[in-house]
Amino acid sequence: MSEILEMLFGSKSRVRVLRLFLLNPENEYSVDEVAQKNMITPASVRKEITLLKKISFIKEKTKKGKKIYCLDQQFHFYPELKSLISKSTASPESKSLARLKSLGDVKLALVSGIFLNYPKSKVDMVLVVNNVNRSRLKNLMNSLEAEIGREVSFALMNSEEFKYRLDMLDRFLLDFLEGPHTELVDKIPGLKRFILGLKKY
Repeated sequence: MSEILEMLFGSKSRVRVLRLFLLNPENEYSVDEVAQKNMITPASVRKEITLLKKISFIKEKTKKGKKIYCLDQQFHFYPELKSLISKSTASPESKSLARLKSLGDVKLALVSGIFLNYPKSKVDMVLVVNNVNRSRLKNLMNSLEAEIGREVSFALMNSEEFKYRLDMLDRFLLDFLEGPHTELVDKIPGLKRFILGLKKY
């Protein structure tokens, strides 16, 4: 068994491939899809898949003449590895999040959901950004998803829309603010006091 564990870890590519299959156990992927989602080369993916097939971590199938791969949920260490990977993912300190401030005039950035291992949250992030750079936002989300191994859901709005929704006591926003979340950026005057008021009732 120790030989299997030695093969499992050893490179960033391997950890990303492991995470993708462990966090999406019902999904099937081609080599190109794994490479795209993890932002690694197809050659690296093929290398990792060869190793992971040897220890029966993933299964190979053929659909329409194309090879696809999925997690073998009978793998001996599946529950333990999934727990380990979930814990490592559930952190608001993802390296890619440091790039948030490059998106534009960022007024608010809050994370919940996948970052805090809180599945009840309707989104993983709430972003309030004025003059948002859409291409940087897309690149950031791609990097986050490669790092985390799951799709990141987010709500994006500008200051005016955020204030309007807060004034209207928008249920979606209130549910997010009342639930567990971590603040990465907060330049909204009085928001902390508002959230404290919500939690008293």
